[in-house]
Parts: sequence; C-alpha cells; structure tokens
Amino acid sequence: MDVPFWIWAAVLGFIVVMLAVDLFAHRHAHVIGVREAAVWSGVWVVFGVAFGALVWWGWGAEFGQQYFAGYLIEKSLAVDNVFVWAIIFSYFAVPREYQHRVLFLGVLGALVFRGIFIAAGAVLIQNFSWILYVFAAFLLYTGWRMIRQRNEHLNPEQSMVLRGFRRFVPMTDAYHGQKLLVRRNGVLLATPLLAVLVLIEVTDIVFAVDSIPAIFAVTDEVFLVFTANAFAILGLRAMYFLLADLIHRFVYLKVGLALVLIWVGIKMLLKIDIVYIPTGISLAVVATIITVSVVLSLRATRGQGRRSLPAPAQPPFRVATAEENAALDPVWRRGRPAVRERAGRVHDDAAPARSGAEDGSRTGARDDHDRQHDRQHEGDAR
Repeated sequence: MDVPFWIWAAVLGFIVVMLAVDLFAHRHAHVIGVREAAVWSGVWVVFGVAFGALVWWGWGAEFGQQYFAGYLIEKSLAVDNVFVWAIIFSYFAVPREYQHRVLFLGVLGALVFRGIFIAAGAVLIQNFSWILYVFAAFLLYTGWRMIRQRNEHLNPEQSMVLRGFRRFVPMTDAYHGQKLLVRRNGVLLATPLLAVLVLIEVTDIVFAVDSIPAIFAVTDEVFLVFTANAFAILGLRAMYFLLADLIHRFVYLKVGLALVLIWVGIKMLLKIDIVYIPTGISLAVVATIITVSVVLSLRATRGQGRRSLPAPAQPPFRVATAEENAALDPVWRRGRPAVRERAGRVHDDAAPARSGAEDGSRTGARDDHDRQHDRQHEGDAR
C-alpha cells in the first residue's frame, strides 16, 4: 500500500483541526447530556466510516476491508475503556462538568502513545518475524483472562499508580474547577483532577497493549493501523457520555470482547503458518461476535434504564469553595502576590498621607522664615 506523504499530512491535519473544534465547542465547563453526546458520537462515526470509504475507493476492497476490520476491533475494545473511565470518575467523585477536560487530554495522550506503540510494533514485525508468535500468544492469554475475570472490576484505591502519585506529588484535597495545578501560599500543588488524568492515561496504555497487536492481526499496513486507531479513539469521549450510565446493561460484552481477542490471536497464528483467512471473513466474525454479545446483554437487562455508578459513601476529594479558589495565587508566578498586596496595604496604613492643612501650615512657616532672613541680609548690607 503506497501512501504519499501529503496524505499522511492531510490526515494528521484533519485530526488536529477536529480536536481544536472539539476543544472550542467545549471550552466552557458544562454537563454533557445524552443528546449532545449522541450527536458527537454520530459525527465521529460518520468521519470514521467516510474515511474507510475513501480507503476502499482509493486503494481497493482488500485494504478497505482491512481498515473496517481494524476500526471495528478498536471501537469494540474501546468500550472497555469507557467502563473503566466510569469506575474511575465515580470513585473520585469527579463533577460531570469537569470530566470532558480530563477525557480530552486523555485522548490526546492516547493518540501520542498509540502512535509510538504502532511505530514500535511495525519495526518489531519487520525485523523479527517471530514476534508475531508473541503477539498471538498474548492475545490468546488476554482473551482467556478477560473471560476468567469478567466479573471483576478495577479498584482505583488499590492502584499502584495512584499510591505513587499521592506519595511523591503534593496534592490538594479539593477540585478547583478544571485546573490541574494550583499555587497556594506560594507552593505549587496538583489537584485531584491531575491524578485522575494520570490514572486514565495509564489505563489507556494498558489497553493499547491489548488492542495494537489485535489490529496487526488483520492488517500489516501502518497507515491503516494508525488511522483505524485514531478514528476509533477520537469518538471515545462522546461514547463515554453516551454509555456511562448504561454500562450495567452490557453484561455479556466483556465475554464478546474476549472472544474477539481470541479470534484475532488464532487468525494471527494461522497467518504465520501461511493459512490465509480473507479479511472479509474476519470482519464478519468480529461484527457477529460484538452484535450477539450486545443483543444478549440488552435482552438480559430489558426494563433497566440509565443508572449512574454509585459514588463512595465518603468521596476522597471535595469541590473547593469560591473563597478557596479566590485565595489561590497565579500558577506560573513564584511569588505570593496576595501576601505582598496585604503587606503593601499595612505599610500604607502605617504611614498615612499628610493633610492639606498640615502641608499648608508648613509651607507658610517656611515662607515667613525666608522673608525674615532677607530683611536681615539687607540691614547688614547697609
């Protein structure tokens, strides 16, 4: 697959522009409702499908099917990210109006890290063909582990990342709006929102370790691997706000995702032994597994509406008051302007300005003294 440089540049430019549009549209903190999330989810899906159609038209059906297979795998595995994000936000009691800021930065970091992983994976596959056995074995093991641990959930309190962050990074005990850093009494502190962002980035890196080998099982083309990842990830924020209150209904989806990983692991092993499975069959198998798992989940939980995850009885962090936010110093100034301002006011109070009457009496006395001195000088001259 020959991809000119200008196409790479155009795709990257489009991604940057859409991220900027997303950031501008959500520049003010607000709660994203289901309708807004559905609209943005639809927008990102349309972009992803339209790009796949362009690949199909420009490079042929085989590469088009490879893109759609990779896109579907990444989009499906991304649902697991949504579940984990919901658990993290619930545990930390992050206000909903601040969640988009964290997810925007999280997705931005995910694009960078996945780009690095994709480049590294391509280099490994090109130079060490035996690495495919490692990828296949890892996918099979991950799928088996997901089935075995399908009823287990992430416990943020036991996260080594969170423990290390709390131990080595000075942090406030309250959310200060959408700020990741604040300065209080001259000391630079992280907010709980930064801890949440770090935890989300680390969990995405863990998920990337699963998903990147999975997509290499359906295509060797770096361009398709990256674009399928990018268009699947770009819609994650909207997908979260759309599905976060419905995760209790997808009871069989984790099993479906595990079967997808097992399937692509088997496909990779067969590919190594030159037993070619057409991409169209792989796409059909993945789509069937995901569809069946979703349908069975919704049938098993019919009648259940939207429901947020319960917040902990004692949330680890609180929301700062307006007075606490007003008392903060500017983040990027080392001094303590609030203290200097108070000191200046005390100095002004201790040295009040002279009144006009006082200044006038002193001026008059000085003029009388000068006239007396002039008369004495004239007498001496005579």
